[in-house]
Amino acid sequence: MAKHDPDERELFALIAARVAERRQAWGLSQRELAELCGTTQSAIARVERGARPPRIDTLARIAAALDCELVVELRPRTNPPGGGRKGETG
Repeated sequence: MAKHDPDERELFALIAARVAERRQAWGLSQRELAELCGTTQSAIARVERGARPPRIDTLARIAAALDCELVVELRPRTNPPGGGRKGETG
């Protein structure tokens, strides 16, 4: 089993909490949400536990079922080596 750094674990926990909160706000059981997503109740339970990273396609189906927008953002933490992109000229 792969180990995850603290930032990743925090992200998984945040996703887990938001999925569970939104599911409960809609008055759905894990089984009902699973049926809407075309997955299993145990898959929803794993997402809500936040123990493992959910697959992006699973998150997309959950977001759609819960009438949510799924936003994936890549934010640079550092500048690229050499100050620019490969192949970029003046």
